[in-house]
Amino acid sequence: MSTNIKAVIFDMDGLIIDSEPLWRKAEMAVFKSMGYDFTEEMCIQTMGMRLDTVVKFWHEKLKWSNPSIEEVVQNIQNKLIENVNNFGEPLEGVIETIKLLKESNIPIAIASSSSFKIISAVTKKLAIESYFDIIHSAENEKQGKPNPAVFNSTAKMLGFNNENCLVLEDSKFGMLAAINAGMKVIVIPENGTKPTWAKEADRTLSSLKDFNLQQLSFS
Repeated sequence: MSTNIKAVIFDMDGLIIDSEPLWRKAEMAVFKSMGYDFTEEMCIQTMGMRLDTVVKFWHEKLKWSNPSIEEVVQNIQNKLIENVNNFGEPLEGVIETIKLLKESNIPIAIASSSSFKIISAVTKKLAIESYFDIIHSAENEKQGKPNPAVFNSTAKMLGFNNENCLVLEDSKFGMLAAINAGMKVIVIPENGTKPTWAKEADRTLSSLKDFNLQQLSFS
């Protein structure tokens, strides 16, 4: 049975912007200031999760008393925005893909685990805000990815059924959220990686440079 894709939903971190290294730098800097030798490998464990969930995850393991979870979240967010403003760059093929879909009258949205404050910083830095019909953050949902809530809400705002939406993702938690929402999903893993979990996606691409309108067809 063929699937009629009517809208495309973009993840943001690691998909639109090469922000995963910037996230890792922000997390490591903040946790280092708290006295922890935080590594990139530790950051990768929670890639794709909502920031408050990430901090709660590490609080369960490290059990610090001060600063508060909320303060750590804000500190990481502020450092990340500083990094985006200084070093943020779009990933390969992103701008071309966004323009191709807009020129083809395919509605597009962002559905991100990041806060609206971070999404705004990224879209302004890359000058892409005006292209998107809907921009939605999981901060307004009760649960973040891999829960499908952020994708369910985005599809509703776009005015399409979930089965008519295609999600572009880079992380395992994002992919699972799309699958849990009953959407088609294409995974573009972090450059140079070939994760085994990506086999659960409908397709994988090495970068958005490989995206074309034929990717909207699924049989």
